[in-house]
Amino acid sequence: MKPAEENNRATPFLKWAGGKRWLVRDHLYLTPSKFNRYIEPFLGSGAVYFHVDPSAALLGDSNQSLIDAYRGLKRDYKKVLTLLRYHQRNHGDQYYYRMRESIPTTLEMQAARLIYLNRTCWNGLYRVNTNGQFNVLIGSKSSIVREEDDFAAIAKKLKRAKIKCVDFEKLIDEASKNDFLFVDPPYTVSHNQNAFIKYNEKLFSWNDQLRLAKAMLRAKKRGVKILGTNAYHKGVIDLYEEDFRIRKVERKSVISCTNDSRKDYAELVISANMK
Repeated sequence: MKPAEENNRATPFLKWAGGKRWLVRDHLYLTPSKFNRYIEPFLGSGAVYFHVDPSAALLGDSNQSLIDAYRGLKRDYKKVLTLLRYHQRNHGDQYYYRMRESIPTTLEMQAARLIYLNRTCWNGLYRVNTNGQFNVLIGSKSSIVREEDDFAAIAKKLKRAKIKCVDFEKLIDEASKNDFLFVDPPYTVSHNQNAFIKYNEKLFSWNDQLRLAKAMLRAKKRGVKILGTNAYHKGVIDLYEEDFRIRKVERKSVISCTNDSRKDYAELVISANMK
């Protein structure tokens, strides 16, 4: 399988913390040129998936709202677009918070709600409280339906994929020889005092990091082509340096109020079986 031509690629429809647009922009050479299936267990914005544009894929995430949004676009993107235009006409403070509290009853409504909140909340941050309720404040942006949106192209590409709401380990264990596994978990590390890491620790614990490393090693032994990203931290490096190729790459943080405070950060890239 080869990547699609540049003009045939769909772009992500969500902004997601830890998204990998920078990876496909600056480090696309790290991805394999040929493989069987594409598998991604931490889907997020799907930046790598949409850029690689495989003909067959298995996509997953444990975030039910996120997976339902992908399923909604896949099933009826025209309905999602109609709902987004409705949100555009009604957007405002009161409407935003009413939508934030709402419970969608169809996949298309879930997709439109998540896209609407993602595009109008503070900095596109997805965060939930202890009850699993989205709780990000309204942001300054009001553009909901955008000129660059191509939901038809997104839906067409999602038709090629199986989309599951499932634990990452189960999805990784489905990878077979010469499949391409891209792994981009929340960045949690032991004894890290960063507030965003503390939040992610509730979603993805250090024990999950250990489970992930073991699952990736099993996949490597099956001949799966693996590309992973993670926190550039000694604890994480220790998990992978013996059995995988690791390297340090630089990127800019996108979770910040101002451009001036978006600093360069190091990330760990993990790979195996790329020949």
